Amino acid sequence: FDKTVQLNGRTCDLIGAGLLRYRVVFRGYVAALYLERGRTAGDVFKDIPKSLVIEYFHAIDAQAFVSSTRQGFSNNLSREQMEAIDPGARKLYALYRDVKPGDRYSFTYIPGIGSQIALNGKILGTIQGLDFANAMLSIWLGPNPLDPGLKKALLGSEEG
Repeated sequence: FDKTVQLNGRTCDLIGAGLLRYRVVFRGYVAALYLERGRTAGDVFKDIPKSLVIEYFHAIDAQAFVSSTRQGFSNNLSREQMEAIDPGARKLYALYRDVKPGDRYSFTYIPGIGSQIALNGKILGTIQGLDFANAMLSIWLGPNPLDPGLKKALLGSEEG
């Protein structure tokens, strides 16, 4: 992953990167977290530019993304939070595409614009609201993350 990226004219630095493994031995994907220059991992849920980039090692169909995203939301959000982001979540589910090995999804939040979902650099759509952006990031960085080791790696706490 690049050490820096430009998000809407602002420089963002790589905070951390890590590898998600499933069933201990299989590599699922690598992910990287970028935050606006000068920010730290403690600022991840603030109204600042940020991006999570994921590169896949295996083909995954769009419906699998929908299922895993729903599960990630339910693991980290209250019923009220789930209801509040439901319109954005429905839009997200419609944007998902199948991926093949080497494809990269990016989830980029830009204040005043919203969350841009892109596949291999092509923006598929934008979803408004910091609440939605934070709900999405909570899948990896919330209180019940997909993988605690990956969370630590993304936040720069430990090697992934």
